Amino acid sequence: MDGAICRGLPKTVQHGSFDGLGRPMLEMDEVLARALIPLLDARRVLYQHFLELDRLVKRAASRDATCLRMMTVPGVGPIAALTFKAAVDNPGRISKAGDRDVRSTHYAAANALLMRKMASSQIKS
Repeated sequence: MDGAICRGLPKTVQHGSFDGLGRPMLEMDEVLARALIPLLDARRVLYQHFLELDRLVKRAASRDATCLRMMTVPGVGPIAALTFKAAVDNPGRISKAGDRDVRSTHYAAANALLMRKMASSQIKS
């Protein structure tokens, strides 16, 4: 890859801004443009679909009382709340007999709660 193009790229790129930064640089080189512009186009479409799915997940969780209550716990977001709601009919203790993905999601939420720096709380204790 042309050294000038590499030097023009920033060290970090915010979500959604890579296309605007990378595309003009790639268009300066015909071979790179031919090879990579279609990939940027596909990446843009995938990112737009991701944003739409993210919006739908957040909306679904925000319209459910159980999910809203669960999301008051630090570390529990819409995905963990919806996963619990969809998989657990009778809430109780998590065992190894249940769905592995549900246990994994709840473990991640609990870990986020325990690792978060905050004043002592009853739930963390």
